[in-house]
Amino acid sequence: MSRIIAVANQKGGVAKTTTVASIGGALTEMGRKVLLVDLDPQACLSYSLGLDPEDLEFSMHDVLLGRVDVRLAITPTDEGPDLLPATIDLAGTEAHLLTRTGREYALRSALEEVENDYDFILLDCSPSLGVLTVNALTAANEVLIPMQCETLSHRGVRQLLDTVADVRRLCNRNLTVLGVLPTMYDSRTKLAQATLADVEDRYGVPVLRPPIAKSVRFAEAPSAGRSVLSTASSSRGAEAYRKMATKLVEAS
Repeated sequence: MSRIIAVANQKGGVAKTTTVASIGGALTEMGRKVLLVDLDPQACLSYSLGLDPEDLEFSMHDVLLGRVDVRLAITPTDEGPDLLPATIDLAGTEAHLLTRTGREYALRSALEEVENDYDFILLDCSPSLGVLTVNALTAANEVLIPMQCETLSHRGVRQLLDTVADVRRLCNRNLTVLGVLPTMYDSRTKLAQATLADVEDRYGVPVLRPPIAKSVRFAEAPSAGRSVLSTASSSRGAEAYRKMATKLVEAS
C-alpha cells in the first residue's frame, strides 16, 4: 500500500506545486513508483510537467465525479512519475460535489483503485480550504505543509492545522502532520530564522530540514516542462528536495 501525502497550504505562492514535482522526481530517481495528483483548477502541476490541459481527454474532474475509471485519466510524464492531471473544469467540481452524500470521500474512493500500484502518491492541493482540499486530507495518510518564511504564510498554518484537526475528527482519524517544510528560505534574514523558530514553538509541529533555499532555478523549470531536478540537477534546491525524498523513503 502506498504512502499518500497531501501537500497543502491554503496560501498561494508557497511552492506547493514545486514541492510535489521535485519530491516526486527525486523519489522516482530512487526507483520508487510515484503518482502525482493535481487538485488545483489552475493546473500548475500539469503545466509544469509538460502537459497541456486542453489536450487531455480525461482529468481529475472526471475522476472525482465518477465519470471515468481513475486509470483512464493517469498519464505518464517525461519527469518519471505518473500524473493525474487537472483542467479548468476542476473549478466547477466543488459545486457538483457539494450536492453529493459522502463528498469528502470522492478522492479516497478513486485512489483505492490504484494505491497498490505506487509506493508514493503526492497530492498537490489547491490554495484554499474547500472541498477539494478536504478530499485530499481525507484520502491522505500524512500532510506536508510548505511554508514561505514570512508572517502571512506563517499565520495560515494555524488555519490549516485547525482543518486537519476537523478532518481527523470527522473523516480520517489516521491523518498525521509530517511537518512544515520551509520554502523560499533566505538564511541571511532574521525574519526567516525567527519565523521557523516561532512555528515550531507555537504549533508544536516539526520543521523539516534542510529548508528549501530561494532560487531563480525553480521559476525557470516549468517552462521546460520538467522539475528543477532535471533543469538544474546540481543546484542547492534540487539537492534539498533529494534529501527530503531520502527522509521519506527511510521513514517508510
